[in-house]
Amino acid sequence: MDYFDIFVSIMGSAIRLSIPLLFTALAGLFSERAGIFDIGLEGKMLASAFAAACVAYWTGNAWAGLGAGIGTAILFSLLHGFASITNRGNQIVSGVALNFVAAGLTIVLGTAWFQQGGRTGQVPPSGRFSAITLPGADLVREVPIIGPLYANVVSGNNLLTYIAFLMVPLSWWVLYRTRFGLRLRAVGENPGAVDTAGISVTWLRYRALIVTGFLAGFAGTYLSIAQSAAFINNMSAGKGYIALAALIFAKWKPVPVMFACLLFGFLDAFANFMQGKSLPLIGEVPVQIFQALPYILTCVLLAGFIGVARPPKAGGVPYTKER
Repeated sequence: MDYFDIFVSIMGSAIRLSIPLLFTALAGLFSERAGIFDIGLEGKMLASAFAAACVAYWTGNAWAGLGAGIGTAILFSLLHGFASITNRGNQIVSGVALNFVAAGLTIVLGTAWFQQGGRTGQVPPSGRFSAITLPGADLVREVPIIGPLYANVVSGNNLLTYIAFLMVPLSWWVLYRTRFGLRLRAVGENPGAVDTAGISVTWLRYRALIVTGFLAGFAGTYLSIAQSAAFINNMSAGKGYIALAALIFAKWKPVPVMFACLLFGFLDAFANFMQGKSLPLIGEVPVQIFQALPYILTCVLLAGFIGVARPPKAGGVPYTKER
């Protein structure tokens, strides 16, 4: 395998590994732009992955699994909203609590329903989102450079992969070209001004959290019935926190979010490729070092080495209407 084939292989894997991060980071983009810090992205992803796998396993229908995943993530978002918006609770505590609830509940229910240590049954092929071969992929496969990239990187992905990348320009359009997006960004910066204009801050933030749940549901569904064929204990493996780091790294902007998620996906794919490989003058490096690369980068980014990343001014602060 020459270097170009290795590059193509890593890039194809990087795109597939970045999809749950991209969905989750875009989900967090809407909630945080509305002034709601959402540490609970990890829990939403995990709960939706479990729900999607269960329903897809029982029904053999991938779309039913997707609906269950989205519905579960929206439910968790509404719980977060009830705690942090309606009751003006601490948003960080609420998000962390949802993560613990999702981690524990999926294990308990999975063990009770499937008797496989929290793992669900194997989802049948009809219950999964399978790879799609784009038109002309087989014809151009032998064309130098362009052919392998199109056939192995652009083509051959499942439907949710293409939806994830379509969500990037759609999210940009919603945030910057619609009335809802304008109000959403305003409520994250100055909720008092929005309230003075006669717009409900509470309802606007709840709608932002519904969008968050909708996108997080795609992320969880991708994990369990697109990338895999079953739910496995803690299969999100910290991806919600990595997506949050990508969101901060991208300074809460949709297009930079996409590139940040691709960067994390590339590091993950590179770590997988380097397992068992030897480096010149060094020899074989323990696989744990490569596996830790995405998490090391997360710590580096969150430690502030990317410059000042200023969140929305009203982020994390419960809004109390002045009388």
